Amino acid sequence: MQFNHVANRLDVRHFETVVSMFKELLNFSELRRTERAIWLRQPGANVDLQFSRSEISNRDSDKIRSQVSFLDDDPKTALDRLANWARLHGMEAEVGSYSDKEFYLDIPDAFIDFVVEAMLPEMADYGLRS
Repeated sequence: MQFNHVANRLDVRHFETVVSMFKELLNFSELRRTERAIWLRQPGANVDLQFSRSEISNRDSDKIRSQVSFLDDDPKTALDRLANWARLHGMEAEVGSYSDKEFYLDIPDAFIDFVVEAMLPEMADYGLRS
């Protein structure tokens, strides 16, 4: 089997706004869309991100352990930028940290089972060579 995509759930009320954030600020392109879901890809990536619409009212209590993760030379600033955009579009947003190298963004009303993580590139240097 070959790894293809990861799927996460968004609250139906904020689905299109979050999709717009990923397209406008993170340069994702729309690959496919159905009534319930969308598949997105960022240039240079070979794994896709699927968001599914969900009307669930309960958020996963430990969702900060499930991330859509990015690398950035200044991860906190990158997430603050996303948080500010979210606030300007009517969504509460909070940035927290796992360490001084790993940060996360939660948009509680929109993200059901995940947060957006950003970390320094060195955190993904696993020493593997292809």
